[in-house]
Amino acid sequence: MAEKEIQKREASSPVETERTKSMKVFIPRVDIHETKDAIVLLADMPGVDEKNVHVTLEKSVLTVLGEIEPVSVKDRKLAYEEYEIGDFERSFTLSDEIDPDRIEATLKNGVLRLVLPKTEAARAKKIPVKTA
Repeated sequence: MAEKEIQKREASSPVETERTKSMKVFIPRVDIHETKDAIVLLADMPGVDEKNVHVTLEKSVLTVLGEIEPVSVKDRKLAYEEYEIGDFERSFTLSDEIDPDRIEATLKNGVLRLVLPKTEAARAKKIPVKTA
């Protein structure tokens, strides 16, 4: 059986958002793995904690938003900064092969793990072969 080839395609953002914070927004890097029963997304969002992660699903568009709370130290002024901080946001358009009621999200050490379970109809089924 030939292996399925995955093609990357560029698409415009399915959801237009208007930001009310004057902070940079980064697109988190995401690894996507497919198992027999689900599609798993691993999104890097360093510095984001679980209370500031928002995962929404609207009209087949899954949106991940991780908000950063800027840290300031009393009686100190930033003299030099080697990296920029900002929020993380990314959207994915889901097919009807994903069961939206069973999506799970966990965050550990700045990595958001989303498990997108496949519907029964989309799961691969093994068909037993019998001798005649």
